[in-house]
Amino acid sequence: MASNIVACPACGKRNRVPATATGTPACGSCGARVPWIVDAGDDTFAEVAERSTTPVLVDLWAQWCGPCRAVSPALEQVATQLAGAVKLVKVDVDAAPALSRRFDVRAVPTLMVIKDGKVVARQSGAAPASTLRRWVEQSLATSAA
Repeated sequence: MASNIVACPACGKRNRVPATATGTPACGSCGARVPWIVDAGDDTFAEVAERSTTPVLVDLWAQWCGPCRAVSPALEQVATQLAGAVKLVKVDVDAAPALSRRFDVRAVPTLMVIKDGKVVARQSGAAPASTLRRWVEQSLATSAA
């Protein structure tokens, strides 16, 4: 599975973040939590998202979708703000048709929160980072109750 390069929000150093791991990623230079942002597809989604011990924010998107491109920076901001608490998994629905069918994606972007392998929240459409963060935090709090 591929890894992504993510800049540390504290010191700016670039860190290689694996798609799967135990624990949560930390900066190799300063030790601060770094956002866990990875891609997944039909063949890797189960390992990357559903088996994750960290709650997952899933972004089901498409390259041709304007709102998807607009919400992507907001999702990355939320992943940065919630570094260590949430893993952002991006799924291109055109490259992952089985996942698109499985989750009955009718509109993109479709966002889901997965905790312990189960979808605990789902919504379609773009929103500002503050709204998305509140939605993620409320979804995780509700699923814990």
